[in-house]
Amino acid sequence: MVWAGGGEGLPLVPPGSAGRASPTAASARPRPGCGGSPAGSKVTMEVSGLPVELWRLILSYLRLPDLGRCSLVCRAWCELILSLDNTRWRQLCLGCIECRHPNWPNQPDVEPQSWREAFKQHYVASKTWTKNAQDFESSNCFYLFRRKKDRHVLRVGQGCEFDTLRAALASADVYDRIVLLPGVYEEQSEIILKVPVEIVGQGKLGDVALLVSIDQHCPTTRLCNVVFMPAWFTPVVYKTTSGHVQFDNCNFENGQLQIHAPGTCQVKFCTFNQSNIHFHSVALGVLENCEFTGSENASVTIEGIPSSERNWACKHLTTLAKSHCVLLQASDPALCNASKQGGWGGPPARNLRTCEIVVGGDQNNLLPASKTQLVLEKADEREAEVNGKLYTAKEGEAMTLETDSSDGELSTSSENEEDDRSMYKLSYRAHGLSHMLAHVIHSRPQTNGLTALQRDLELKTLQQELQRDKEAQSLASSLQGCLIRKCLFRDGKGGVFVCSQGRAKLEGSVFRELTYAVRCIQNSKVLYRLIIMLKNDIHHCKASGIFLRLAAGGLIADNNIHSNCEAGVDIRKGANPLILCNKIHSGLRSGIVVLGNGKGIIRSNQIYGNKEAGIYILYNGNPIVSGNHIFQGLAAGIAVNENGRGQIIENVIRENQWGGVDIRRGGDPVLRSNLICCGYSDGVVVGERGKGLIEGNTIYGNKGCGIWIMSSSLPHITNNRICHNSIYGVAVFCRKDDANDYLANQGGNENFNDEGEAASWENDLDSEDERFTSRRPISVALVESNSINHNGAAGLYVKSSEALNIITNAIHANHDSGIAVLQSSQLTRITNNSISCNSLEGVLIESEARVELRGNGIYDNSSHGITSKGDGVVVENDIIGNRGCGLRLLQTADMKVTKNRIQSFWDYGIVMLDQTKGLVQENLIFQGRAKKTILQQVSNTEDCIVQNNKLLTFKSKSDVAWTLENPPARPHIEGSTRGTSSATNSQKVTTMSTRIAARMDGGCHNNGSIFCTIL
Repeated sequence: MVWAGGGEGLPLVPPGSAGRASPTAASARPRPGCGGSPAGSKVTMEVSGLPVELWRLILSYLRLPDLGRCSLVCRAWCELILSLDNTRWRQLCLGCIECRHPNWPNQPDVEPQSWREAFKQHYVASKTWTKNAQDFESSNCFYLFRRKKDRHVLRVGQGCEFDTLRAALASADVYDRIVLLPGVYEEQSEIILKVPVEIVGQGKLGDVALLVSIDQHCPTTRLCNVVFMPAWFTPVVYKTTSGHVQFDNCNFENGQLQIHAPGTCQVKFCTFNQSNIHFHSVALGVLENCEFTGSENASVTIEGIPSSERNWACKHLTTLAKSHCVLLQASDPALCNASKQGGWGGPPARNLRTCEIVVGGDQNNLLPASKTQLVLEKADEREAEVNGKLYTAKEGEAMTLETDSSDGELSTSSENEEDDRSMYKLSYRAHGLSHMLAHVIHSRPQTNGLTALQRDLELKTLQQELQRDKEAQSLASSLQGCLIRKCLFRDGKGGVFVCSQGRAKLEGSVFRELTYAVRCIQNSKVLYRLIIMLKNDIHHCKASGIFLRLAAGGLIADNNIHSNCEAGVDIRKGANPLILCNKIHSGLRSGIVVLGNGKGIIRSNQIYGNKEAGIYILYNGNPIVSGNHIFQGLAAGIAVNENGRGQIIENVIRENQWGGVDIRRGGDPVLRSNLICCGYSDGVVVGERGKGLIEGNTIYGNKGCGIWIMSSSLPHITNNRICHNSIYGVAVFCRKDDANDYLANQGGNENFNDEGEAASWENDLDSEDERFTSRRPISVALVESNSINHNGAAGLYVKSSEALNIITNAIHANHDSGIAVLQSSQLTRITNNSISCNSLEGVLIESEARVELRGNGIYDNSSHGITSKGDGVVVENDIIGNRGCGLRLLQTADMKVTKNRIQSFWDYGIVMLDQTKGLVQENLIFQGRAKKTILQQVSNTEDCIVQNNKLLTFKSKSDVAWTLENPPARPHIEGSTRGTSSATNSQKVTTMSTRIAARMDGGCHNNGSIFCTIL
């Protein structure tokens, strides 16, 4: 049934006809479209009797009550009345002095979805103040009509019965209407309002001005179309402590409005110029479509926990607020287009390198799926020419690694040689890390895996988040304290200030060019619930957009927060909000800052285009950061400094100018299951004194290193996929000579023990229960169980003066050495790794390095298996199928080489040159085609002992093929993989605005990462 307004007017339809559903009538009265018929004749009245355009012209002259009556004639007439939405209903809505454009003040140029519906909402809302009458049980509509006849109209002004407002109030009865003629009315003392009345200014807004201070003591009142200015004796223009007050289409100039519990208020279409509203423990107050400008303090202050004592208006305000939410759940295409034009959605329109992995969210700047697949296929064809190939057989069958890359010095291509190679080829069963290599293809991640990754990390909508999070759902549906909806706050100091356990809910409001938009402190809760078209736009604030501290909490969801001078959201001092599905972008500092024991859950946000870190965590900040897309930032995606902590889980961090994640100065986060890709520098940077668990991440396609570690840091890097980065997969640098800050037991004094009993890292693995319930304590930086493949330089590059453990990694098809140790004054342990198909050596050890190689499988690398100029031990490794020598000792190398299995098809198994020292014994050497085994050309043979080595020679083609048995192919890992790390409890992450300056060094191979240092 269409809504019919009340009021006086001549009815077009006599009483009793409202219930008829047919245009055919038994009576003889004339109807529209029939002309004049003789009395008593039976005629048929049809809307189709006249053109629709002519009907609309006729009906455009009807008043509101007449339109309501016409809509009750029949269905055809009802539809005809409804079709007047853009004509007569629009005219009625804009012509009413009690309201303004439905989308004022934020979008006055955008048409509402329905003018009739907008007019209905305002009409019903304007009657809230009268709903406390005793006979309210009867129908709302008829009640309003009946009350209207009993009301008196009192006029105030020159030539009227009353000269002053005070005099009119003294004579007014309950629910009387006081009309103020144009003019300025000033009262010299406070007015006490004792009876419910309606005060309305005549004429346009601004024609009637009141210089008063009113204290309401009655249950209800309404004021409309009036300009309020403070009297000379107080800045308070209106105050209520118990009753309900309703303001429609009023202006407040340089004054203050005070609402004290159990009082309530409803303020709509009002302007506050250098004025403010103060709520004290109010159970429910509603501000809609208001404009606040030029405030010297907060425009709206909400203080105190909402009172349990409630007046009669609370239930009506609650119903009104919830009905508006239901009405606005359907999206408005016009508003959608306007918001897009206003810069709500897209990333900054600047020329940025696009990411080859598309993972949900806004894909405007990314390659479509079809083009992505084409890029991957072409890259496969191009890189397969130079990269090693991996073939995996079914379980229980042999797995073979081979390489198609050619080396002019080591091989020539001929069919006979290929036959020989297959004859001498050493087959071996799948080793302990074959399951990791099975996920690695020639050049790019598998298509199926990529699709799964896109699906898993797709950005969730607010509706999806609310469905899975009952706490967020409860917060979003709650209604308590102050509701601020579709308001504009601009050009002042503050927007909304919530303190002392206050409650506020903000929907669809705009905050711009303020010092701060929202400030929430002292055990208060602030809730932002934006459903479909209700979005807060917070931008161009001189400080932070949203500032929360001192145990503040609540829900901040679906806001557009951008272009602020400080952080978009600032969380500190125990604040613990839930931040969902916001767009936080284009800030002059960071997107979100968490510090000073701040907490919070930061989930499913788009954070992009900020000048500093997208999320900055420091000073014991400890949030949970999950499911966000953090991209195209001008600094790091996430920075964790100054003892910041937290959990950073399942985020997409891409295309940032500096590191995807930067951890420094005691930062100790859990970085788990993130996609960190396509950055302009390194994927993850662990700077000076950085810590943290870096587990299960995909670090892909960054222009710098996958992970860059430096300066006395202590990270635990495990179970990551580090691939297709332009420089190193993992780089370990140390430029600090002073070791005073290092841990005392960092591993510099261990003995080279053949069996490895003294390896201190073994002790960390003893307790299985502890392993799966808490983070493992480590005393040496640990790189374990990672898949490091197809990176532009060495898979793992070490130039450090600190101890390092490299355990159970699959290092495959990198464009330089698999592992390069250029400097290591303390022991670097390389244990149980698979190092295969790299473009140069499997392992390169320079003269200033101390290395222990134990239990590794070094297969099919394009140069030598191991080249060493340094010190250490090489024990129980399989060095098979490399293009150069199996093991090459040069210059002043001093190595103990025992119990290895070595084969080189083209060259010697072991070569010792120059001033090499050491012990070579008990090794098993398989003969290759060149029939070369051990070459010893050293200056002092007494210092280089070669003894008790076993040589296997190939006699004829009928011989049984060689295999690796007892033990099987290395790395041989019994039971589960050691690198499995446990998840920790729900902890959170924090960082602060430490300025970072990028230093773009020309050659990263010599000077470290493209990334920078913190000044």
